[in-house]
Amino acid sequence: MQTFASAKKELLTQAKASKIFGLIANEMSLVEAEYERQVQSNIQVVNYLGDYLRASGGKRVRPALLILASGACGGATAGKNVISLATVMEMLHTATLVHDDIIDNADLRRNRASVNARFGNQTAVLMGDWLYMSAFETSLQERSLEILDILTRLTRKMTEGELIQLTMIGRLDISESDYFDILKRKTAFLFSACAEIGAILAGSTLEQQHALRDYGMNLGIAFQLADDILDLTSEAENLGKAAGTDLLEGKVTLPLIYLLQSEPSLRPKLEDVMLTGAYNEISRDDIRELLDVRGIIGQIRERAKEFADAARKNLDVFTETEYRVALEGIPNFVIDRNS
Repeated sequence: MQTFASAKKELLTQAKASKIFGLIANEMSLVEAEYERQVQSNIQVVNYLGDYLRASGGKRVRPALLILASGACGGATAGKNVISLATVMEMLHTATLVHDDIIDNADLRRNRASVNARFGNQTAVLMGDWLYMSAFETSLQERSLEILDILTRLTRKMTEGELIQLTMIGRLDISESDYFDILKRKTAFLFSACAEIGAILAGSTLEQQHALRDYGMNLGIAFQLADDILDLTSEAENLGKAAGTDLLEGKVTLPLIYLLQSEPSLRPKLEDVMLTGAYNEISRDDIRELLDVRGIIGQIRERAKEFADAARKNLDVFTETEYRVALEGIPNFVIDRNS
């Protein structure tokens, strides 16, 4: 029989989704059912769009994070409020993706036509708004001012992050500090809110709540660093969207910040990519090779691992249960993934 220690070692070594999320497979099926219920409306077009978005799938990392956080604090994992709020977090995430795709003029999302590409920008804007409002309507049922405060603050920060990024589109003078400010607002605060709300629903101590809030922040940063590497190194079929789009959209990520510091002569070529929206003067493969030669990919991976290690360190306040072990495995999963 496999011991708890050997199971933990296997999970942390393999960092596979099936190992990490298998623990809450039943809860995740409840989230899917709740998501389906939440996007039902007496408006036919809303039903159709909701089904289209739900069927697009996704990793569902954020609702899983909320459920595992609740379990790590000794709370219920399949309770109605936990499943409901886990679904709320996925709806908020989906709403941000819908709106982001409009801003970025993205054609693909999860290997399917994005809502804006398939149905038009007007429809996509309204559907994103509908998802936001539906998520908040559901969260109101919890009657928790603390949770509502987290959600409203989160939504404001995500919107601010998008606005700040828009002011920096097409600029190559983005600092590392600017980059991390946008990253936290657009990505990490959502991870942090998921983990913190899971703790609140479990009736955790303040120490546990803050530990999970910080865990989610560190995890979110590691996740986005890995995502930025994938945009420059992975193929479109793995990403589920066009590869190399960040630079085409005028966005400078940390790998490119480091590359410009190392190779300032590349500035005109990268500016051309952003200006024309095409890899004419330099190819994506050329950029990937330069990143490898200069050791920048390895450097960014190390930064991601540092935040992953910090996330695991945040869990030291918890008793070693299967839920804590699963949370310890997620950082490896998010930085080792290929999509």
